[in-house]
Amino acid sequence: MALISPSRRLRRTPFSEGVEAGGVSAYTVYNRMLLPTVFHSVEEDYHHLKSAVQVWDVACERQVELRGPDAGKLMQMLTPRDLRSMLPGQCYYVPIVDETGGMLNDPVAVKLAEDRWWISIADSDLLFWVKGLAYGFRLDVLVDEPDVSPLAVQGPKSDDLMARVFGDAVRDIRFFRYKMLDFQGRSLAVARSGYSRQGGFEIYLEGSDLGMPLWNALMEAGKDLDVRAGCPNGIERVEGGLLSYGNDMTDNNTPHECGLGKFCNTQTAIGCVGRDALLRVAQEGPVRQIRAIEIFGDRVPVCDRAWPLMAGDVQVGQVTSAAWSPDFKTNVAIGMVRMTHWDEGTDLDVVLPGEVRAAQVSETFWA
Repeated sequence: MALISPSRRLRRTPFSEGVEAGGVSAYTVYNRMLLPTVFHSVEEDYHHLKSAVQVWDVACERQVELRGPDAGKLMQMLTPRDLRSMLPGQCYYVPIVDETGGMLNDPVAVKLAEDRWWISIADSDLLFWVKGLAYGFRLDVLVDEPDVSPLAVQGPKSDDLMARVFGDAVRDIRFFRYKMLDFQGRSLAVARSGYSRQGGFEIYLEGSDLGMPLWNALMEAGKDLDVRAGCPNGIERVEGGLLSYGNDMTDNNTPHECGLGKFCNTQTAIGCVGRDALLRVAQEGPVRQIRAIEIFGDRVPVCDRAWPLMAGDVQVGQVTSAAWSPDFKTNVAIGMVRMTHWDEGTDLDVVLPGEVRAAQVSETFWA
């Protein structure tokens, strides 16, 4: 693949200097920012993530901040998840939908106060949708992108590393909760969350000036823990069924098609702009849905386009992410499959570039 030319439109992050020193060998573009994808190799990074601890530059998970008296009202307009019981100190995974019920993003919402929220977004221009709703409904709320850059610490040794930098208070943070903890005299939101199944934290860094001091502190504190610069790993995410917006789902899909119905309280999410459309979907059920797919044979190539899933001569879905799993010794994949063929054990064919492979629907993901 050709190189991507750097420019000021493709934004660096407060941690880019550390990423480069850590030996990054590949990037992708995410929210018009650099996101590392490989350091040593995808497989070596995968094994290290599962055995030690990594520091991830995920500053590309930009924040949309809602601030003002109508912040909570606007937040509920965005999602079919009922937010009335959410308290400051909590993080919620929230499907965000448009007026048709189509997925616009699947971020984590961070409630800082009754009148202040951060939406930690996946790769899409959600800021403009939120600004449009705020303006169109004349809400008393300021919507902008603050100078907040998440840094993730992931892996089985995450608690030990974080405790050395932030103190033992990090060990008491519950899943999808956060605490405000001190770093060099500044209070940072530290959440137990992250885009892996290995456990860890996300640090919401307010102020780019602290980027490299925080990065260096984690690297210095974790030398004997075999800490490395890392990044979200394509193999590990597919094994665990972690969806990627833009890959596995788009605005053509409802949350129910994406297997996110458990995050929708459509009956009680009063004010959600897609509520009426989703009430119909919730009642009737989806006609296609995300499924784990095992692809047999040798390791598959990079899945940089949708691969048709076939039942005979009829297309019944598509594979949207796939990788060879060193731990499970098979090709693991995520696919969107029609209800007629989504049952566990259903045999299908997947059309790869230049060949057709046997595949099978799995009941659960691998990790």
